[in-house]
Amino acid sequence: QTDMETVGEAGDGFEALVKARELKPDLILMDVQMPGMDGVEATRQIKQTLPETIIVMLTVRGDDEFLFEALKNGAQGYLLKEIRSQTLLEMLRGALQGEAAISPSLAGRVLAEFRRLSKYDAVNDETDNDLTEREQQVLSKAAQGATDKEIAAELTISLNTVKTHVRNILSKLHVSTRREAAKVAKNKGLV
Repeated sequence: QTDMETVGEAGDGFEALVKARELKPDLILMDVQMPGMDGVEATRQIKQTLPETIIVMLTVRGDDEFLFEALKNGAQGYLLKEIRSQTLLEMLRGALQGEAAISPSLAGRVLAEFRRLSKYDAVNDETDNDLTEREQQVLSKAAQGATDKEIAAELTISLNTVKTHVRNILSKLHVSTRREAAKVAKNKGLV
């Protein structure tokens, strides 16, 4: 493409961070899952030092957790690798013009999450989200990185019970991912 030039490539998140600081590209096409530092964390760190650099995630993963974390950390777009090359180029050009580059199959989920979050204002967020003692135990284990299966084994409860507690925790804390729940819990001193 005459209007685009590849100035660098990186094999992992750490290398992406170093190259971004060195090359200062206009746009970075970032994979979510990379060895070492993942693309979401690399995006967060790059945006701290290069806020003008546009980052578009390109991934096979359409998981809500990665999608929302990437967008919250400054990604301008989130595209699935199934995208056609011509569409990808159009989306990247759009991102350079300030447009969001989101795969159509994910856009509905982004809008639904926005609507869900807009229901809660700052006052509501202060806390009406009292967690039960068991939910606090589950959240504490999850914040330490334990899987649902590990939490179930440690607390001697069923896997379904853990999943129910996690859903309740996410709802009460007004977040959509375990990672966000852990951050909120730490900030509010819940764990």
